Amino acid sequence: MKKVFLLLLISSTIFAQEKSTAGLLELQYRFNAMQNQESIIQNPASGIEYQASNIPQVTSKKNPGLAILLSLVLPGMGELYAGGYDSGKYFTIADGVLWGVFIGFNSYGNWKLDNYKSFAQSNAGVNLDGKDETFFANVGIYMSVDEYNRVQELNRDFGNTYDNTIYNWNWSSNDQRKEYRNMWSSSESAFNNVRFAVGALVLNRLISAINAVRLVSAYNKNLNTQTDVSYYFSYKQYPTLPSSIVFNISKSF
Repeated sequence: MKKVFLLLLISSTIFAQEKSTAGLLELQYRFNAMQNQESIIQNPASGIEYQASNIPQVTSKKNPGLAILLSLVLPGMGELYAGGYDSGKYFTIADGVLWGVFIGFNSYGNWKLDNYKSFAQSNAGVNLDGKDETFFANVGIYMSVDEYNRVQELNRDFGNTYDNTIYNWNWSSNDQRKEYRNMWSSSESAFNNVRFAVGALVLNRLISAINAVRLVSAYNKNLNTQTDVSYYFSYKQYPTLPSSIVFNISKSF
């Protein structure tokens, strides 16, 4: 009796090990089948055949905060992150153009600024040290510092008068003053365009960020409505009598 019991124990142990090994192999082949859409993989050891189809890739939702940050750094990158660079590329192009405008007008404005200051120094005797923008504007309006001070005194605005020893200028002709005024106006117009370019750069980033959030919202909404799981499983056993198992799973939200 003991011999029979021992024999049964050994037989059951071997059968369990073989079953466990076969189960692991079947799981491996099943996983391989699921990784290959619309494909058939057969385990030559058991003759079991697996077929999988329409297995969607697991994707995660996009982060709208990250999309905003990317658009603020470089317009269009938030749209690229959201998978909608078809619209985002126009924000990137606009950003490049606006930076070109910014650099161009800033360089032109500084060039004109140097020109009108040198002209005032040479033709009106202006001392450039420590002078602000308001002073250089007044130099182009009045023929001399004495004329400027008289106008302020007549208006009883004594606090805005200049010290003749420090803030001094005197144009020899009205034509020189007008020429200086034109150079000053050109410089100011260029710097106004620089300010416009800065505002446009900021606005471009804000619009890009709003558009990126819209695309992220649409992307996440699409994830919630698309099919989650859908695959087909078939079973065939060899070399015994033909048998088959069909197994379908479909899950959607």
